[in-house]
Amino acid sequence: MLAIERTSCCPITPRTDYTIFRFSFDTGMWLIAQLLALLTVANGTPVIAAKVFGNILAVPLDGNLAFLDGRPLFGPSKTLRGVLLSILVTAAFAPLVGLEWKVGALVAFTAMIGDLLSSFLKRRLGLFASSQSIGLDQVPESLLPLLASRLLLPVTIFDVVLATVIFLVGALALSRILFKLHIRDRPY
Repeated sequence: MLAIERTSCCPITPRTDYTIFRFSFDTGMWLIAQLLALLTVANGTPVIAAKVFGNILAVPLDGNLAFLDGRPLFGPSKTLRGVLLSILVTAAFAPLVGLEWKVGALVAFTAMIGDLLSSFLKRRLGLFASSQSIGLDQVPESLLPLLASRLLLPVTIFDVVLATVIFLVGALALSRILFKLHIRDRPY
């Protein structure tokens, strides 16, 4: 059994049930909103960091190595700075939405794994870095953290599916807005 320390501001209890469908508007939607906020911060932090810091400490995670197919492993836009800042900023943000910092760190870490997975798959498909691939760009970086959050929070499969769909639609809309505000270099 997993023992998790409880604090008065942000209680976390270990999962003891594995309910697939539980939905209460009061608790279910609030938890989904909290997780969507964390996902937005986790996935947005590297983008904003790239805009603010440019090439400063932008060390590519793959060390510019090529895979067996001769293409980059992840590409130049996946940096150590982006991953570390995502984890730190999201962990610091989590208590602001009523969750433990550990939940924020877990969400960010698994979001970055999902982002790296999608970049790896895009390189294998011959797509260049920062190219658009609807679904492949959004689903791994939301689905993996939402599934991982089931370890610490009472998140159901229904919550995971609903939040993944909301994230996909929201990410597409938000990317266009960030492009118009000159925060993103592309509208996707």
